[in-house]
Amino acid sequence: MKPEISFEFFPPQTAEGAEKLRATRRQLAQLKPAFFSCTFGAGGSTRDRTLETVLEIQGEGHPAAPHLSCIGSTRGNVRAVLDRYKAAGIRRIVALRGDLPSGMADPGEFRYANELVEFIRAETGDWFHIEVAAYPEYHPQAKSPREDLENFKRKVDAGANSAITQYFFNADAYTHFVDSARALGATLPIVPGIMPIASYSKLARFSDACGAEIPRWIRRKLESFGDDTASIRSFGLDVVTELCDRLLAGGAPGLHFYTLNQAGLTSTIWQRLGLS
Repeated sequence: MKPEISFEFFPPQTAEGAEKLRATRRQLAQLKPAFFSCTFGAGGSTRDRTLETVLEIQGEGHPAAPHLSCIGSTRGNVRAVLDRYKAAGIRRIVALRGDLPSGMADPGEFRYANELVEFIRAETGDWFHIEVAAYPEYHPQAKSPREDLENFKRKVDAGANSAITQYFFNADAYTHFVDSARALGATLPIVPGIMPIASYSKLARFSDACGAEIPRWIRRKLESFGDDTASIRSFGLDVVTELCDRLLAGGAPGLHFYTLNQAGLTSTIWQRLGLS
């Protein structure tokens, strides 16, 4: 069975950013992904830009999957967003808890992603294919691996169709997570999230914030390159391509690339994997 490949963008903040993203999209669309997803800022802070970006992608004839986070939202707000997406013919949604923006104290009417999944199902039936998040190295706020797995299973039981993981560089972490989820009765596809390596400083910052581990051997090697961007990218391509190869050979149902609105590294990995 052919692996399902998808690409993630964030909504651009400027007209120049929007134009750059269109160019990225044109390049990546040639690879015929299953869908493009678009992120949603903390507390819905990019809701309008997410909507605009997703509607533009959909208008270009590509399947689009908006992220929808529920923290800081009301049922009325979420219902209105779902109605807009449904009216636009959007059939896939990435349902997340999300983060409260700093300084905002009110968590809103939803506390957890499983409540959002349940609400989407109650409001829209089977209209949306619902993606949820999975954490092979466990959510940084989870008290234990067991609690994190139980939280994941709650999202599955609420009506999720498939899951996309946080990025990781240790294939064994993914395999172990999938096996543990299967042991709890979660049979849905769990697609690995893939982060191409363009910059060590950015990668370290992201990883520290989200709890994704950069294995010591990769971290030390990247540190040794200093400001040598070409060497960082070359080494990163080798590491990430090998990871993808191993995941697909081990039965992963697809790959979800966190593109950071850039096409080059993702396209190169795709070509190296022979996915065309």
